[in-house]
Amino acid sequence: MCVVDELVERVDDQDRVLGPVSRRQAIREGWLHRVAVTVCRDERGRILVHRRSEEVSRFPGLYELGVGGAANVGEPYEQAAARELAEEVGIRTLPRLLFTFINRSGLSPHWLGVHEAVVPDNVVPNSDEVAWHGWLTEPELRSALLEWRFTPDSNETFTRYLTFRTARS
Repeated sequence: MCVVDELVERVDDQDRVLGPVSRRQAIREGWLHRVAVTVCRDERGRILVHRRSEEVSRFPGLYELGVGGAANVGEPYEQAAARELAEEVGIRTLPRLLFTFINRSGLSPHWLGVHEAVVPDNVVPNSDEVAWHGWLTEPELRSALLEWRFTPDSNETFTRYLTFRTARS
């Protein structure tokens, strides 16, 4: 299992940049940094869910409802989300940032920028990152979150996403 140590920006509790650090150090020290995730929907409103490859360094084999990863130094949330979409599922689009929050689930606390994108349902995931993918309706995803092993932030992300969508409509 290869662990790449990328540079990220350490940020404060107001999401202001403090300076560049290695992601490994940010995780080890519990420093806030930025992560971008995109909830992908198809034209029918289903949500893309995937199981992470057993070869990835963080949460191998767990299911996830968002496609994402750490924002690099100087990279806005939207660009990080777009880069991760291209890397993980071969989608080239600029997702829309919906909201950010401090996520304390997972390996370390981080600011999570939650995005949304409507994408074609014929995605071709990168097999180095994604072991399986499928499209679930919101009720199916609610059930899956109770039955399958998801990444630690998936439940909170989905709850906040649904709350945001409800408030917006």
